[in-house]
Amino acid sequence: MSKSKTAYFCQHCGYESVKWLGQCPGCQQWNGFLEEPVHKDDKKKKNWRDEDKKRSGPKTISLSDVESKPEHRIQTQDPELNRVLGGGIVTGSLILVAGEPGIGKSTLFLQTGLQLSQTRVLYVSGEESEQQIKMRADRLGMKNEDFFLLTETSTDDIFQEIRRIKPELVIVDSIQTLQTPHIDSSPGSVSQIRECAAEFQRFAKESNIPVFLIGHITKDGSIAGPKVLEHMVDTVLQFEGDRHYAYRILRTLKNRFGSTAELGIYEMGDQGMRAVTNPSEILITQKEENLSGIAIAATIEGLRPLLIEVQALVTQSVYGTPQRTVSGFDLRRLQLLLAVLEKRGGFPFGNKDVFLNIAGGLKIEDPSTDLAVLCALLSSHEDQPLPTSICFAGEVGLSGEIRAVNRIEQRIAEAEKLGFEKIVVSKYNQKNLGKTKFGIEIVAMSRVEDLYRYLF
Repeated sequence: MSKSKTAYFCQHCGYESVKWLGQCPGCQQWNGFLEEPVHKDDKKKKNWRDEDKKRSGPKTISLSDVESKPEHRIQTQDPELNRVLGGGIVTGSLILVAGEPGIGKSTLFLQTGLQLSQTRVLYVSGEESEQQIKMRADRLGMKNEDFFLLTETSTDDIFQEIRRIKPELVIVDSIQTLQTPHIDSSPGSVSQIRECAAEFQRFAKESNIPVFLIGHITKDGSIAGPKVLEHMVDTVLQFEGDRHYAYRILRTLKNRFGSTAELGIYEMGDQGMRAVTNPSEILITQKEENLSGIAIAATIEGLRPLLIEVQALVTQSVYGTPQRTVSGFDLRRLQLLLAVLEKRGGFPFGNKDVFLNIAGGLKIEDPSTDLAVLCALLSSHEDQPLPTSICFAGEVGLSGEIRAVNRIEQRIAEAEKLGFEKIVVSKYNQKNLGKTKFGIEIVAMSRVEDLYRYLF
């Protein structure tokens, strides 16, 4: 019997050391090292394949001898999931999905598996019993004879069932609950997560079967486990949203088979997750009267144009230090825009409380939202509502100029589709419009001062 060896692992990034260290050389975090057992005698270490199958040795070939083949994709019934994955589930891919507890990860992928009626799906749960999953499936109102459940945490037993059932898609909920018998440490530890993910990576690549790994996140919003977990998988999806809102966002953080800027929007309801195919309509409030401090921004997320509502409230500061509160927008970007308004326009925002909100619980990083944020601030400051038929697309520079944004035609077309009569863009975007005819008036501006005079 071999002697069990131990090593010290950083619980933040997975850095391995032979001795305890106060500060991690990898991520610079303090007091994160814990002692964990490492590999036992792995002479009997099993592969996921049958034991009588011998793996052939590696073969080196020339790059020119490799045939270029389009990757085969499994099309789901969920258009939003297909969008963020780049057109469907690529066979043999390993996909990590992370999100907060209770956000709806298990519901979304149980629903996705049940909808794949032509695909044999194995759903592995280490967190819930068969009865709990059955209750959720009944609530969703879906049935699928080719959908199989397995409540197990040992990877050896899981691969044994995979050999017996021969699924075409595997969903694991969650990677933090799994345990491989080749490592002595407890489930959820850095070494366990890394080794379990490596086993599923080998399985996916050798069998050409796609695997979804559902993962937890830490209190600071990062994916639990070592950072190397994100490097091992092919795709990383972040499932986010405020649990007080009905809307959820599935965002692509990494994708070896498609764009990393894609975004899918869902609405959480009694019947599970409903894909929102036209989010612009739900992100714009239907109001009976025209109110100040509201502007509509034409933004782009991935390949999708979105029209979102920006809400601003500017009030006289009661305390000595004015407040700057944002929801769904970068606070430093807001401070930059306030400085531009104060310096270039002479507006006294230095003694005002400013509150900014992106309606619907969205988090927006597109700089083309600057113009709508600036107009919402001015509207609230002047207490004059903006016309409901106008929207904005432009970036604001430090000198007060309105800068051009990319893919302006898609933004204009989306605004026209939703019935807007005018869209304010940068003067420098006009040359990119060419001779395209739009049924919406395009107002071109070059300076913030010109825009203020035009609106107010």
